[in-house]
Amino acid sequence: MYGIGASATRFDSKNIYIRITDIDEKSRKLNYQNLTTPDELNNKYKLKRNDILFARTGASTGKSYIHKEEKDIYNYYFAGFLIKFEIDEQNNPLFIYQFTLTSKYNKWVKVMSVRSGQPGINSEEYAKLPLVLPNKLEQQKIAEFLDRFDQQIELEKQKIEILQQQKKGLLQSMFI
Repeated sequence: MYGIGASATRFDSKNIYIRITDIDEKSRKLNYQNLTTPDELNNKYKLKRNDILFARTGASTGKSYIHKEEKDIYNYYFAGFLIKFEIDEQNNPLFIYQFTLTSKYNKWVKVMSVRSGQPGINSEEYAKLPLVLPNKLEQQKIAEFLDRFDQQIELEKQKIEILQQQKKGLLQSMFI
């Protein structure tokens, strides 16, 4: 499903508008720095937990995001240059999302997005993504295993950020 073609307005503290630029290129997490709200609210475009978004056009074609947010204080809507997929109950959304982080997926995106002019992949093409799916239990085990690595990577990044801030503070106090 293609996203809403609404304009971004000032954040209203309740409704978050997710655009391609709001998804961090490396971590694939939502960037909460410059939140906006769509000027049109339509529940048809509201995200649910485990929905997967794909960028469909431009330099970001292929960028993916899995909606894991549990902050019930917000409503999340997705913009027009994104495509939403709801994964059926026979498959694990996190497993499918993890596949979008592989070199095999990136190669597929490069091949599929070749166009004259701007690169892009439409929803029908994404729906045909060649994906080997083990049974759901195996998908769950693999997804949980990889997710633990992602969580550890995030923790290490936070530790590095804290150490960099401490170093900056020490340098400032040393050279006043």
